[in-house]
Amino acid sequence: MTTIEANEKHPRGLMTLFFSEMWERFCYYGMRTLLTLFLVKSLMMGDSEASLIYGAYTGLVYAAPILGGRMADKYLGYRYAVMLGAVLMAIGEFLILGNNQNMMLIGMGALIIGNGYFKANISTIVGKLYKDNDPRRDSGFTIFYIGINVGALLATTIVAYVGETYGFKYGFGLAGLGMLLGLAIFWTGRNNYAAAPGLDVHEAGKKKILGPINVLHAITIGSLFLIPLCYLLIMQNELMDYILLALFIGISFVLISAGSKEDKKENVSIWKDRMIALIIFMIINISFWACFEQAGTSLTLFADRNVDRMLFGWEMPASMTQFFNPFFIILFGSIFSIMWVKLSKIGKNPSIPLKFCFGIVQLALGFLLTKLGYQFVNEAYQVPILTLVFLYMLHTTGELFLSPIGLSMVTKLSPKNMAGTAMGAWFLSFAIANYVGGKIAAFTGGHGGNGEEATAEAGLLKYLDIFSTIGYVLLVIAAVIFLLNKPIKKLMHGVE
Repeated sequence: MTTIEANEKHPRGLMTLFFSEMWERFCYYGMRTLLTLFLVKSLMMGDSEASLIYGAYTGLVYAAPILGGRMADKYLGYRYAVMLGAVLMAIGEFLILGNNQNMMLIGMGALIIGNGYFKANISTIVGKLYKDNDPRRDSGFTIFYIGINVGALLATTIVAYVGETYGFKYGFGLAGLGMLLGLAIFWTGRNNYAAAPGLDVHEAGKKKILGPINVLHAITIGSLFLIPLCYLLIMQNELMDYILLALFIGISFVLISAGSKEDKKENVSIWKDRMIALIIFMIINISFWACFEQAGTSLTLFADRNVDRMLFGWEMPASMTQFFNPFFIILFGSIFSIMWVKLSKIGKNPSIPLKFCFGIVQLALGFLLTKLGYQFVNEAYQVPILTLVFLYMLHTTGELFLSPIGLSMVTKLSPKNMAGTAMGAWFLSFAIANYVGGKIAAFTGGHGGNGEEATAEAGLLKYLDIFSTIGYVLLVIAAVIFLLNKPIKKLMHGVE
């Protein structure tokens, strides 16, 4: 083996982390795939109530890594944090098997806190397998990202099918078993990633605070007490309005203040502008993902009620239609990666604002496709399943214009000494987006609780009206971004 070939091989730990993350995503997306249908069909909630609960849950899921990452950095170390997260997530899935609202909400709380520890830190371990200037780093993260989408693909097929065919409890149970498998892989393969720094519990975490109880024990126990708080926030989800708004204003102030301090320190006028640009991108990101995340709520209910899902005599479960997104990610991901490189070489790579603009346009066109599907509606007021296939294809290509680009952009726009804060702010935008997405979904359904439901025709027309409105609003947002392309680029000071 040549030296070059040896250097191009990835660290052994990458595959261990790949499969650990794959099964964690299997757990998370398995839960997410079935959640709305479970709320509506098993717990007999109305569309609006179910959508708001879903939005609060997914919003908290994306907010939790901010806390989980901080605890690992200062006290827990990355290995313990990931294992704690995996255990809590598995417990959460099995609690939902209780098949009543209280057990479900406690389980969701455990999933939120567990995800915060797991998701924030396993990606960090991947990064720490490589030195800062290692050319294999981007490739390693690409491979890791594939693992995420393989897990999502498996969840939206296997868990979705089992849950809708044999009962929701079996789907949730299967998702929980997936998480236990991910935990087993992470633990048994621990020697493969042992060289990564920061794995072990920090000295601050070992500090005794009460008899034999140290800081690590206190954080672990405290994490359990956060579960009832999540329960409260999901049930009283209007509180999330104020919490998320306060967090957004607070983090914006922190970013701009930090940028100003960095400018004074370096005697330049760059970093404050870049932080303002980052805040603008956060707002754009919220608008994209709030609409994209209709996949788990309104689009799944739409598929259940108003989409002809018959394929060669077999009816596809409604929740399984969510598999189109990870399928297209896996199909197109590498193509897009190559495309950006080739466009850069010929000087035709679009600016970051334009990439965000084009991504939003594709998202808009996906929603507007439902109007075209209406032209082929059947006697049961169902549109062809190809409507959703092409909708998700456009949504996925739109995602590929934003998601990987956004993560890379955050690291470029922020000074090194506040990269973690900037990334936390970026994840906060996803939290807000998911919560707002639940609010949007609440407007779409014609079905209330206690058996109230609209006719198939009325329900279809309402879905189409809301989806087309979302599409037109997104086109307006895209037009504004296009017009602001040059001013935003100016704020970025050469970041591309």
